Amino acid sequence: MRSDKNRQVGKMLGQRIRSLRQARGYSQEELAELAELHRTYIGQIERAEKNITFINLDRIIRALNSNINDFFDSDEWL
Repeated sequence: MRSDKNRQVGKMLGQRIRSLRQARGYSQEELAELAELHRTYIGQIERAEKNITFINLDRIIRALNSNINDFFDSDEWL
């Protein structure tokens, strides 16, 4: 069972991914293709329905033409 803190972190990650994806003008399907992940997986991550591995997070961040430092350096985390 996921704790409230884990759910909160999942929601924050999903919101950050969605924010960057939309800022880049990508659909979930386009991002999935760029990250070489399944399109439904992107939606599940954005809705915090799935836990994400660091490897898949890195793939998504790279597909968004970002890096780990910029991804976590945001007011969205406050």
